Amino acid sequence: MKFKINRDFFSSGLQLVTSVVGTRKTMPILQNVLIEAEDGKVSLTTTNLDLGARCSIKAEVSESGAVTLPVKELGSIIRQLADMEVSVETGNDPKATITTRGSVFNVMGMESKEFPPLPTLEAQQDFDLDRGELIQMLKNVSYAQSLNEERYMLKGVYFLFSEDELALVATDGRRLAVTKRILAKKTGSGGEFILPSSSVSELERIPDLGNSVRVSFTDRQVAFEMKIGKENGEESEAGKGFVESVYLVSKVVEGKYPNYKQVIPKDSFNRSEVERELLQECVTRAALVSDDKVTFRVKPNELEITGQSILGDARESMSIEYDGENATVSFNPRFLLDPLRSLTKDRVFFEFRDDMSPGVFRTDGPKEGDPLSFLCVVMPIRTD
Repeated sequence: MKFKINRDFFSSGLQLVTSVVGTRKTMPILQNVLIEAEDGKVSLTTTNLDLGARCSIKAEVSESGAVTLPVKELGSIIRQLADMEVSVETGNDPKATITTRGSVFNVMGMESKEFPPLPTLEAQQDFDLDRGELIQMLKNVSYAQSLNEERYMLKGVYFLFSEDELALVATDGRRLAVTKRILAKKTGSGGEFILPSSSVSELERIPDLGNSVRVSFTDRQVAFEMKIGKENGEESEAGKGFVESVYLVSKVVEGKYPNYKQVIPKDSFNRSEVERELLQECVTRAALVSDDKVTFRVKPNELEITGQSILGDARESMSIEYDGENATVSFNPRFLLDPLRSLTKDRVFFEFRDDMSPGVFRTDGPKEGDPLSFLCVVMPIRTD
């Protein structure tokens, strides 16, 4: 195998696949990246057997071939090279010689045939989604995933495809986040899967290299493939050397997701409209003296937010759009700040009833120009 490649392009590709690398000491090859060179590109693949990643970088390939090399060490070497053009060459042994002007590295690897292949999906269901919207939907709900190992079905984000709608759901039992989007094309049949939290984190980090992501899934695996954006038939500068596509494939969480709709209040609640960033700032300041509880006192056109502990107390007030009766309710401030930070809307609706009922944050979508809707249910803390 022999090829020349741009240092920064090579480094970007290695960085994309490195975070997937496994920690299983019993399989050292999982610490490696599979490098395959052919047809003007170099493919980089890593896996931890639960999640796999693959991307392709354009290169000048003079001899095709494959080898696996320790990905973290390789990434460090490539980043530190002084010259932009990097030459990589292998012989009969699983060893790579990396050279640039004034630098030569010989890196020991392992045979490519020992590398576990990424799973292939058969009889899968396919959906095409906008990359930016998919990432925003994940950020809208991913903070609410459970961290409890015993409640493994809640350790992920639930994807529910219906005939004309996609819903993403996450809950840890104390809060519930739901975001929905009307699908551009109606589908004959829907589907569902639970994406593990580790895979959610990787998907949220996928770089902006294309506009569309194809989601394919079976009852055991799910794959996300993003085609690299092109301009006039050529990869755009935004592609940063990436070609063809970026591919993630993950196991799904086995089991049935709970009926989340039972948690959403069906009774009539008081409704106020608030400035999202201002509310976030007020809750953040009130939580400086009390990180486990803040209290909302809602009055016509005013919201008072207080925090109190042995350290002292704090009081914040802000104007809101509300003309109902006075009410008082307390929450864990972190459960309020997570959805407020994740959203991009300027204004949100806050719904409430009394100190024993949950609080609900909503946005006013979907509507023309804004296809996403959002809802977050937060369980209250008893007010003393």
